[in-house]
Amino acid sequence: MNKFQTFCRTLDTTLGHLLSGLLVFLVVDVSWQVLTRFLLSQPSSVTEELARFLLIWIGLLGAVHAYRARLHLGIDLFTRKLSQPVQENLHRLVHLACALFAVAIFIIGGGNLMFMTWSLGQSSPSLGLPMAAVYSVLPLSGLLMCLYSAEAILLGASVEPTESPAE
Repeated sequence: MNKFQTFCRTLDTTLGHLLSGLLVFLVVDVSWQVLTRFLLSQPSSVTEELARFLLIWIGLLGAVHAYRARLHLGIDLFTRKLSQPVQENLHRLVHLACALFAVAIFIIGGGNLMFMTWSLGQSSPSLGLPMAAVYSVLPLSGLLMCLYSAEAILLGASVEPTESPAE
């Protein structure tokens, strides 16, 4: 295994642990919201906003993690009928399209959104967090998706992983 693959595996493990931690934090946050709303009759104004932000981060980083593990939606009914070299080239083309999408939408679009909210000084109403920090997950997800696309293109796009990347 070369250094690039080792780096991607380490990143996979880190991303898996981060997602697990965010999910635990989300469960605690929503549980606290339910407790304060129904048992104490004084709902916390912070927990709803925090849950929304955690869902954004979990959704985007989870999508990247699923892309890496090849758990994303893919229709391969027709590609399985093609020869192996054609399948590999088609897989590389698909990963290239994913990388271009990540650059255009997540890195450029998300980066512009992040810098615009930073320059305007926009912050969240309840938590007071800079919205640029919340939106920073967009270019981060795009960079990770480009990294994983590059690995798939360079090291064999059609090779299915033998184990989950987080293991």
